[in-house]
Amino acid sequence: MDTLYTDDQIFIPIISDYGFKATFGNETNTLFLRKALQALIKTETPIKEVKFDKNTFEGLTQDSRSGVYDLACTDENDNHFIVEMQYGEEPYFVQRMKFYSLHKFNAMVKKGKFDYGTLTKIYCVAILANTILPYKQYHTLANLRNELGELFDEQMTFVTIELNKFELQEADCQTDLEKLIYTMKTIHTVTQPIQFPQFWNEEWLKVAIDELDSRKMTPDERASFEMVVARNAEAVKAENKKIAEIRLADKVHIVQNLLSQTDFDLEKIAKIADVTLDFVKNIQQKLNSEK
Repeated sequence: MDTLYTDDQIFIPIISDYGFKATFGNETNTLFLRKALQALIKTETPIKEVKFDKNTFEGLTQDSRSGVYDLACTDENDNHFIVEMQYGEEPYFVQRMKFYSLHKFNAMVKKGKFDYGTLTKIYCVAILANTILPYKQYHTLANLRNELGELFDEQMTFVTIELNKFELQEADCQTDLEKLIYTMKTIHTVTQPIQFPQFWNEEWLKVAIDELDSRKMTPDERASFEMVVARNAEAVKAENKKIAEIRLADKVHIVQNLLSQTDFDLEKIAKIADVTLDFVKNIQQKLNSEK
Protein backbone atom coordinates (compact mmCIF):
# COMPACT_ATOMS: atom_id res chain seq x y z
CA MET A 1 0.00 0.00 0.00
CA ASP A 2 2.56 2.50 -1.14
CA THR A 3 0.15 5.15 -2.45
CA LEU A 4 -3.08 5.89 -0.65
CA TYR A 5 -4.75 8.01 -3.31
CA THR A 6 -4.33 8.89 -6.98
CA ASP A 7 -6.42 11.01 -9.34
CA ASP A 8 -7.94 8.08 -11.27
CA GLN A 9 -9.46 6.42 -8.21
CA ILE A 10 -13.20 6.50 -7.61
CA PHE A 11 -13.06 5.83 -3.88
CA ILE A 12 -11.07 7.38 -1.07
CA PRO A 13 -9.09 4.82 0.97
CA ILE A 14 -10.60 3.81 4.28
CA ILE A 15 -7.07 3.70 5.66
CA SER A 16 -6.71 7.47 5.44
CA ASP A 17 -7.73 10.19 7.86
CA TYR A 18 -10.61 11.31 5.67
CA GLY A 19 -11.76 7.78 4.86
CA PHE A 20 -11.56 6.59 8.45
CA LYS A 21 -13.59 9.51 9.78
CA ALA A 22 -16.16 9.15 6.99
CA THR A 23 -16.74 5.46 7.70
CA PHE A 24 -15.79 4.39 11.23
CA GLY A 25 -16.39 7.90 12.52
CA ASN A 26 -19.74 8.46 10.80
CA GLU A 27 -21.97 9.66 13.62
CA THR A 28 -25.01 10.16 11.37
CA ASN A 29 -25.21 6.48 10.45
CA THR A 30 -23.34 4.01 12.67
CA LEU A 31 -24.41 0.84 10.85
CA PHE A 32 -20.99 0.27 9.29
CA LEU A 33 -19.15 0.91 12.55
CA ARG A 34 -21.41 -1.44 14.51
CA LYS A 35 -21.13 -4.27 11.98
CA ALA A 36 -17.39 -3.74 11.62
CA LEU A 37 -16.81 -3.87 15.38
CA GLN A 38 -18.93 -7.00 15.65
CA ALA A 39 -16.85 -8.64 12.94
CA LEU A 40 -13.52 -7.48 14.37
CA ILE A 41 -14.18 -8.91 17.84
CA LYS A 42 -15.78 -12.04 16.36
CA THR A 43 -19.08 -12.02 18.21
CA GLU A 44 -22.45 -13.25 17.01
CA THR A 45 -24.22 -10.79 19.30
CA PRO A 46 -25.30 -7.73 17.30
CA ILE A 47 -24.14 -4.34 18.51
CA LYS A 48 -27.38 -2.37 18.51
CA GLU A 49 -26.04 1.10 19.13
CA VAL A 50 -22.80 2.99 19.79
CA LYS A 51 -22.06 6.27 21.49
CA PHE A 52 -18.92 8.16 20.53
CA ASP A 53 -16.68 9.14 23.42
CA LYS A 54 -15.79 12.70 22.57
CA ASN A 55 -13.34 13.48 25.34
CA THR A 56 -11.89 10.09 26.20
CA PHE A 57 -8.60 10.70 24.43
CA GLU A 58 -8.47 14.45 24.36
CA GLY A 59 -5.13 15.37 22.84
CA LEU A 60 -4.58 11.79 21.72
CA THR A 61 -7.30 11.17 19.16
CA GLN A 62 -5.09 12.08 16.24
CA ASP A 63 -1.37 11.43 16.17
CA SER A 64 -0.10 13.21 13.09
CA ARG A 65 3.36 11.76 13.58
CA SER A 66 2.49 8.62 11.68
CA GLY A 67 -1.04 9.01 10.33
CA VAL A 68 -2.71 7.31 13.28
CA TYR A 69 -6.38 8.05 13.79
CA ASP A 70 -8.17 6.84 16.90
CA LEU A 71 -11.83 6.44 17.67
CA ALA A 72 -13.37 5.61 21.03
CA CYS A 73 -16.97 4.56 21.58
CA THR A 74 -19.20 2.47 23.82
CA ASP A 75 -22.06 0.13 22.96
CA GLU A 76 -25.46 -0.27 24.61
CA ASN A 77 -23.92 -2.57 27.26
CA ASP A 78 -21.22 -0.01 28.09
CA ASN A 79 -18.50 -2.11 26.48
CA HIS A 80 -15.68 0.15 25.32
CA PHE A 81 -14.05 0.13 21.89
CA ILE A 82 -10.86 1.87 20.83
CA VAL A 83 -9.97 1.73 17.13
CA GLU A 84 -6.56 2.71 15.83
CA MET A 85 -5.80 2.98 12.12
CA GLN A 86 -2.13 2.72 11.22
CA TYR A 87 -0.78 2.96 7.67
CA GLY A 88 2.77 4.02 8.55
CA GLU A 89 5.34 1.95 10.39
CA GLU A 90 4.94 1.82 14.15
CA PRO A 91 7.64 -0.14 16.01
CA TYR A 92 5.91 0.25 19.38
CA PHE A 93 2.27 -0.20 18.42
CA VAL A 94 1.72 -2.90 21.11
CA GLN A 95 2.80 -0.41 23.75
CA ARG A 96 0.43 2.15 22.23
CA MET A 97 -2.44 -0.32 22.44
CA LYS A 98 -1.65 -1.06 26.09
CA PHE A 99 -1.43 2.65 26.85
CA TYR A 100 -4.83 3.36 25.29
CA SER A 101 -6.47 0.40 27.01
CA LEU A 102 -5.02 1.14 30.42
CA HIS A 103 -5.94 4.80 30.04
CA LYS A 104 -9.51 3.67 29.46
CA PHE A 105 -9.32 1.15 32.32
CA ASN A 106 -8.11 3.80 34.77
CA ALA A 107 -10.90 6.11 33.68
CA MET A 108 -13.42 3.37 34.50
CA VAL A 109 -12.08 2.87 38.02
CA LYS A 110 -13.70 5.52 40.18
CA LYS A 111 -12.70 6.71 43.63
CA GLY A 112 -14.75 5.76 46.69
CA LYS A 113 -17.37 3.03 46.43
CA PHE A 114 -16.39 0.73 43.63
CA ASP A 115 -17.09 -2.84 42.56
CA TYR A 116 -14.53 -4.37 40.20
CA GLY A 117 -17.17 -6.88 39.22
CA THR A 118 -19.06 -4.14 37.41
CA LEU A 119 -16.21 -3.40 35.00
CA THR A 120 -17.32 -3.77 31.40
CA LYS A 121 -15.11 -5.00 28.57
CA ILE A 122 -12.49 -3.00 26.71
CA TYR A 123 -11.66 -3.87 23.10
CA CYS A 124 -8.57 -2.21 21.64
CA VAL A 125 -8.51 -2.63 17.86
CA ALA A 126 -5.45 -1.88 15.72
CA ILE A 127 -5.83 -1.97 11.94
CA LEU A 128 -2.38 -1.99 10.35
CA ALA A 129 -1.48 -1.60 6.70
CA ASN A 130 1.85 -3.36 7.22
CA THR A 131 2.94 -6.67 8.68
CA ILE A 132 4.23 -6.34 12.23
CA LEU A 133 3.36 -9.42 14.29
CA PRO A 134 5.32 -12.70 13.81
CA TYR A 135 2.15 -14.70 13.10
CA LYS A 136 0.74 -15.99 9.83
CA GLN A 137 -2.85 -14.98 10.55
CA TYR A 138 -4.07 -11.55 9.52
CA HIS A 139 -6.52 -11.32 12.45
CA THR A 140 -5.24 -11.72 16.00
CA LEU A 141 -7.24 -11.71 19.24
CA ALA A 142 -5.21 -11.46 22.45
CA ASN A 143 -6.19 -11.64 26.12
CA LEU A 144 -4.29 -12.04 29.39
CA ARG A 145 -3.26 -15.70 29.65
CA ASN A 146 -1.09 -17.89 31.90
CA GLU A 147 2.08 -19.78 30.96
CA LEU A 148 -0.04 -22.65 29.57
CA GLY A 149 -1.96 -20.36 27.26
CA GLU A 150 -5.11 -20.64 29.38
CA LEU A 151 -7.39 -17.62 29.68
CA PHE A 152 -6.58 -15.60 32.82
CA ASP A 153 -8.81 -12.60 32.14
CA GLU A 154 -10.90 -11.37 29.21
CA GLN A 155 -11.99 -7.97 30.47
CA MET A 156 -9.40 -6.46 28.10
CA THR A 157 -9.09 -7.76 24.52
CA PHE A 158 -6.54 -6.65 21.93
CA VAL A 159 -7.56 -7.07 18.29
CA THR A 160 -5.03 -6.70 15.49
CA ILE A 161 -5.63 -6.67 11.75
CA GLU A 162 -2.64 -6.75 9.38
CA LEU A 163 -3.90 -5.92 5.91
CA ASN A 164 -0.72 -7.04 4.14
CA LYS A 165 -1.33 -10.61 5.32
CA PHE A 166 -4.84 -10.77 3.87
CA GLU A 167 -4.74 -12.59 0.52
CA LEU A 168 -8.32 -13.79 -0.03
CA GLN A 169 -9.93 -12.99 -3.35
CA GLU A 170 -13.43 -11.59 -3.76
CA ALA A 171 -15.03 -14.99 -4.35
CA ASP A 172 -13.43 -16.39 -1.18
CA CYS A 173 -14.85 -13.77 1.17
CA GLN A 174 -17.73 -15.30 3.10
CA THR A 175 -17.70 -13.83 6.61
CA ASP A 176 -18.31 -10.20 7.52
CA LEU A 177 -14.71 -9.99 8.74
CA GLU A 178 -13.37 -11.17 5.38
CA LYS A 179 -15.66 -8.77 3.50
CA LEU A 180 -14.59 -5.90 5.74
CA ILE A 181 -10.86 -6.49 5.31
CA TYR A 182 -11.20 -7.09 1.56
CA THR A 183 -13.02 -3.76 1.29
CA MET A 184 -10.45 -1.92 3.37
CA LYS A 185 -7.60 -3.34 1.33
CA THR A 186 -9.07 -2.87 -2.16
CA ILE A 187 -11.67 -0.08 -2.19
CA HIS A 188 -9.18 2.57 -3.29
CA THR A 189 -7.89 0.40 -6.16
CA VAL A 190 -11.24 0.43 -7.99
CA THR A 191 -11.26 2.57 -11.12
CA GLN A 192 -14.36 1.13 -12.85
CA PRO A 193 -17.82 0.42 -11.32
CA ILE A 194 -17.89 -2.99 -13.03
CA GLN A 195 -15.20 -4.10 -10.56
CA PHE A 196 -17.60 -3.96 -7.63
CA PRO A 197 -17.90 -7.22 -5.62
CA GLN A 198 -21.46 -8.39 -5.14
CA PHE A 199 -21.23 -8.11 -1.36
CA TRP A 200 -20.57 -4.37 -1.62
CA ASN A 201 -24.33 -4.11 -2.08
CA GLU A 202 -24.85 -5.27 1.50
CA GLU A 203 -26.31 -2.30 3.37
CA TRP A 204 -23.62 -1.95 6.02
CA LEU A 205 -20.82 -1.85 3.43
CA LYS A 206 -22.84 0.30 1.06
CA VAL A 207 -23.18 2.95 3.78
CA ALA A 208 -19.39 3.18 4.07
CA ILE A 209 -18.66 2.97 0.34
CA ASP A 210 -21.09 5.79 -0.43
CA GLU A 211 -19.19 8.00 1.99
CA LEU A 212 -15.93 7.18 0.18
CA ASP A 213 -17.21 8.00 -3.31
CA SER A 214 -15.11 10.95 -4.46
CA ARG A 215 -17.60 11.67 -7.26
CA LYS A 216 -20.17 12.77 -4.67
CA MET A 217 -17.90 15.31 -3.02
CA THR A 218 -18.78 18.97 -2.98
CA PRO A 219 -16.02 21.42 -3.96
CA ASP A 220 -15.47 22.25 -0.29
CA GLU A 221 -15.22 18.55 0.64
CA ARG A 222 -12.78 18.00 -2.21
CA ALA A 223 -10.60 20.89 -1.05
CA SER A 224 -10.70 19.62 2.52
CA PHE A 225 -9.76 16.12 1.43
CA GLU A 226 -6.82 17.31 -0.66
CA MET A 227 -5.53 19.32 2.29
CA VAL A 228 -5.74 16.24 4.50
CA VAL A 229 -3.87 14.14 1.93
CA ALA A 230 -1.08 16.71 1.71
CA ARG A 231 -0.82 17.04 5.49
CA ASN A 232 -0.75 13.27 6.03
CA ALA A 233 1.92 12.79 3.37
CA GLU A 234 4.16 15.23 5.22
CA ALA A 235 3.36 13.58 8.56
CA VAL A 236 4.22 10.12 7.26
CA LYS A 237 7.43 11.43 5.71
CA ALA A 238 8.45 12.99 9.01
CA GLU A 239 7.58 9.85 10.95
CA ASN A 240 9.53 7.61 8.59
CA LYS A 241 12.54 9.87 9.13
CA LYS A 242 12.16 9.52 12.90
CA ILE A 243 11.88 5.75 12.64
CA ALA A 244 14.99 5.61 10.47
CA GLU A 245 16.87 7.68 13.04
CA ILE A 246 15.74 5.39 15.86
CA ARG A 247 16.83 2.30 13.96
CA LEU A 248 20.18 3.87 13.16
CA ALA A 249 20.70 4.75 16.83
CA ASP A 250 19.82 1.16 17.78
CA LYS A 251 22.40 -0.22 15.34
CA VAL A 252 25.05 2.16 16.63
CA HIS A 253 24.31 1.03 20.19
CA ILE A 254 24.55 -2.66 19.20
CA VAL A 255 27.86 -2.16 17.42
CA GLN A 256 29.30 -0.15 20.32
CA ASN A 257 28.36 -2.89 22.79
CA LEU A 258 29.82 -5.64 20.63
CA LEU A 259 33.05 -3.71 20.12
CA SER A 260 33.47 -3.08 23.84
CA GLN A 261 32.28 -6.40 25.26
CA THR A 262 33.33 -9.10 22.79
CA ASP A 263 36.34 -10.20 20.83
CA PHE A 264 34.37 -10.71 17.62
CA ASP A 265 36.07 -9.62 14.43
CA LEU A 266 34.62 -6.62 12.66
CA GLU A 267 32.94 -8.65 9.91
CA LYS A 268 31.07 -10.77 12.44
CA ILE A 269 29.91 -7.66 14.29
CA ALA A 270 28.68 -6.17 11.00
CA LYS A 271 26.69 -9.34 10.30
CA ILE A 272 25.14 -9.46 13.78
CA ALA A 273 24.12 -5.80 13.65
CA ASP A 274 23.04 -6.05 9.99
CA VAL A 275 25.26 -3.15 8.93
CA THR A 276 28.17 -2.68 6.55
CA LEU A 277 31.78 -3.29 7.53
CA ASP A 278 32.55 0.39 6.95
CA PHE A 279 29.75 1.27 9.41
CA VAL A 280 31.50 -0.80 12.10
CA LYS A 281 34.93 0.63 11.27
CA ASN A 282 33.64 4.19 11.55
CA ILE A 283 32.17 3.53 15.00
CA GLN A 284 35.38 1.78 16.07
CA GLN A 285 37.42 4.78 14.98
CA LYS A 286 35.14 7.14 16.86
CA LEU A 287 35.38 5.05 20.04
CA ASN A 288 39.16 4.92 19.77
CA SER A 289 39.36 8.69 19.32
CA GLU A 290 37.31 9.21 22.48
CA LYS A 291 39.62 7.15 24.66
